[in-house]
Order: sequence, then C-alpha cells, then structure tokens
Amino acid sequence: MNKHLIVSEKTRPLWQRIIASLFFTAAIAFLASTLYNANWSDNNLTNIGHNIKGVIYLMGFGIAFSFHQSIYIDIKNSKFRQTFEIGPIKLGQWKTISNYEYVSIFHQPLEDGNKIFEVNLWYDRNKHWELYKKYDYKEAFLIGYEISELLKIKILDATVPKNFKWIDKKASKETGKMVYLD
Repeated sequence: MNKHLIVSEKTRPLWQRIIASLFFTAAIAFLASTLYNANWSDNNLTNIGHNIKGVIYLMGFGIAFSFHQSIYIDIKNSKFRQTFEIGPIKLGQWKTISNYEYVSIFHQPLEDGNKIFEVNLWYDRNKHWELYKKYDYKEAFLIGYEISELLKIKILDATVPKNFKWIDKKASKETGKMVYLD
C-alpha cells in the first residue's frame, strides 16, 4: 500500500514557465550588473538600493509565473504538509493529524457567477484543511473520493447549502453514479 498521498496542482503551462525564466534571468543579470558597476560610496548606496528593489520585483514576477502548490499526506505517520514549490525548492512544514474524520466537497460562489468546488479534509473533530479547488464538480468529487478511499474515511457532499449528504462510496463506485446514504 502506498504510504504517501500527493495532491498537486497541474504544472504550469510552458508559456508561463518561459516567462518566469525570463524574469529570473533578467533579475540575475540586473543584480550582476548592479554589483559589477557599483560604486560603494555613501552617495551611491541609494542607487544601489533602488536597483536591488528592481531585482526583488523581477524575482517576484518570476515566482508568480512559476510557483506551484502541492499537499503531501503521510498516511503511515498521520502527517501532512502544504508546500509552495518553485522548481526544486519546496517550502512547507509537516503537521500532525491525530484523527481523520471525513472528506467534504462543497462549492464557493465566485463574483462572476461561477462556482469553485473545494475538497476539504476534516480532522481532530472540527479542524479542516483545504486540499483542492476545481471548477468542475466531477473532478473535485474524484479527488475527494480517492482521498477518502486511501484514508478509509467517509465523504460528504456539501454542495447544496443546508442539505449535506453522506455518499455511499461502494454503491457509487458500482453504479458509476452518485449514490447517497439514507
């Protein structure tokens, strides 16, 4: 049995990665030029500071076009972490989950009238962690279903306000349709 579960966003499109690499390259070139041409006198330190500020902006734009988010769940050790990844760099800390409760799927209305479906993992009685967001209910349900199967917990359809329903996973799998418990 796989002891780790990874819920990950799709990788960035190639055009975004190319733009990110251009911003990173420009930032490195600008920094190198600033340091190479620097006159370290008191009068020139302000100009160097402004140039460093420009490097920070370029790096920020590069990060915005390249960052990727993933969630790692260590089933064996009951730990999870959310990471923000830029290339091989992964930032995030492991947190312990004492008691998995259930997975829920619900929707959030957006300002433009569309809905985004969220998959949450509920644990330790009333704590939850947002695992995934999708614009398509079926994709969100599949992610929620897989997580609930791996963790051997229930799944709740909370997409209709004040009318939450537990999903019969076995019957839903057999019929290929959503089946609710009575």
